[in-house]
Amino acid sequence: MKYRVMMKFLLRYSMVMSIAVWSGVLYTGCGKDSPDPILPPVVVDPPGPPSSDVNIPEVDNDITSFMAKYNVPGISIAITRYGKLVYAKRYGFADKEAGEAVNTNHRFRLASLSKWFTSAAIMKLIEQGKLGFNDKVFGEGAILEEMYGSQPYGAYVRDITVEQLLHHTAGGWGNSSADPMFAERTLNVYDLISWTLDNRPLLNSPGTKFDYSNMGFSILCRVIEKVSGETYTEFVKENILEPSGITNMTIGSSTLSGRKTNEVKYYGLANANPYGYGDGVIERLDGVGGWIASPTDLMRFLVRVDGFPTVEDILNTATLNIMASQTPASNYACGFIVSGTGNWYHGGTLTGTRNWMVRTTTGFCWVILINTSATNSAFNTDLDKLIWPAVNNSATQWPDHDLF
Repeated sequence: MKYRVMMKFLLRYSMVMSIAVWSGVLYTGCGKDSPDPILPPVVVDPPGPPSSDVNIPEVDNDITSFMAKYNVPGISIAITRYGKLVYAKRYGFADKEAGEAVNTNHRFRLASLSKWFTSAAIMKLIEQGKLGFNDKVFGEGAILEEMYGSQPYGAYVRDITVEQLLHHTAGGWGNSSADPMFAERTLNVYDLISWTLDNRPLLNSPGTKFDYSNMGFSILCRVIEKVSGETYTEFVKENILEPSGITNMTIGSSTLSGRKTNEVKYYGLANANPYGYGDGVIERLDGVGGWIASPTDLMRFLVRVDGFPTVEDILNTATLNIMASQTPASNYACGFIVSGTGNWYHGGTLTGTRNWMVRTTTGFCWVILINTSATNSAFNTDLDKLIWPAVNNSATQWPDHDLF
């Protein structure tokens, strides 16, 4: 049944259209790019996940041009077609000062791509019958009861549901102004939630207005912990990562000295230190924006939650339908955006990090990870345009191999 339904779905959307809407993604850097030109080095990969031994000029030329235009140190990509990893390439430097080239084993900060994993973990709890999509989060008899903040709660707090946190319609705590996720940096994540409840009142009735909220997804991480009885990372690793064949994802570090094995070095804009979160903010972000991973591991995950019949999904069809559901308030689903043509996508930004992940209606998925960031809209627009020319061109010769 799943195969017939998805084949009808693929035929219906046989023409891929480029995503024209740029996600309201997390965290904007500041300043200007470094003026020093960076040319991608010619390198041989060290041991690790295989890279493509063929070239697709439409992909490679566009990426190297993008790097030259925006002075990008390093990029790593992975592309799947009908569930097969057909292209995995790296360009430029993981560490400019050391002359270390990016290889396909390198891990990058995911920033808001982390939310896709958090959403999948919530869906797994729903599928297991341990959590309801419309369950209340705060207050007597709710999931988190009165564990956080002072009583009585302010207006609207007791009305918030799991669904509203997933869809960023909880009524506030957004990143459009002063993002509470980056306030009070000396507090741990649990005390920060209490501080937010006490000091940042909701502005709208839950369910009525979209306001992209990092704090909302941090609360979802605490929901996962309360319902599962495990830490957030333990539950995600056991129920999402391991079933997807992923063993090398972890939560990153805020400091250069805490840089993980095979993690790239990050390059901020002028006067923007990518390791300026030395008080533990990256660790505090966990399922909001704290994961690090390689492009190949991201594709291992995405092909198992894409709803296509080519690789068995880790969530059933009914759960995936909930995950891809939208509200009248926006085109945001649960952890990602759904375009008008049915493509799924999300981006992520931290100072020194920019990335983009896509699942098309025609069976392609890809991710682009970058170890710098920019504030101008042209950078974002051009990043969105990468990969699409090759995907849309019926003459593109995609390899038949599978690099997974």
